[in-house]
Amino acid sequence: MLMRLAIFALILSGLANLGFAAASPSLWMIPAALGGWYAADMISGIVHMVMDYHPARLGVGLDRLYFYTGSRESDEYVGMFRASMARINPFERLVYDFKNHHPRPDALGRRTMLRQIGSTIVAGSLPLSLLLNAACLLWPVPGWAVAGTLSLLIGGTFAQYFHGTLHRADNPWIINAMRKIGLLMTPAAHQLHHDTLRRDFATNSGWSNALLNPVFRLAHARGWLTDAGLEPQG
Repeated sequence: MLMRLAIFALILSGLANLGFAAASPSLWMIPAALGGWYAADMISGIVHMVMDYHPARLGVGLDRLYFYTGSRESDEYVGMFRASMARINPFERLVYDFKNHHPRPDALGRRTMLRQIGSTIVAGSLPLSLLLNAACLLWPVPGWAVAGTLSLLIGGTFAQYFHGTLHRADNPWIINAMRKIGLLMTPAAHQLHHDTLRRDFATNSGWSNALLNPVFRLAHARGWLTDAGLEPQG
């Protein structure tokens, strides 16, 4: 119920922001929207990088889940999963999910859109959209700035959904159309990340990977991100 209310509130807030943008149209909206899309892609890459390499909580059985060799639909696994998830916070669950999808990438593609974007809406998209509403009511925010922020909001909200579409073959027509014009990356481009786990962390358009790749190399060389964080430890 709360999630439905959050989604409804985001839709209303987004429509209001669209109205604010339409009130002062300009050609600057196009580069602003592309800039917002680039920023959303970069945020997806930074989050992905941190989640991949942030160490998982020790002593709560995440390693047993990660390396479990039996059926993940068995009563044993389901019981272990529930017990482990009950002992960690939402951020730690996200950390585990990012690590867990590396050996099982198709599992991410099977998840529903709501599961993929729900936490993003509550923690990021809705608060930012409401702040933009407030800013437009209090100050004369240029239409191009609203358009850029809306582009960032859309790209950020659906980032994990876009990521999931890279791990399944059957996608809505709009995903395929956005790939054809370069707004979304292709599964082949994303496979470069899975081949090494040391490059191409951005999963929306991939535009920002050229900048994020040397950032990762520096962070890895300095020991800020270490390989020990890639898999849950015992």
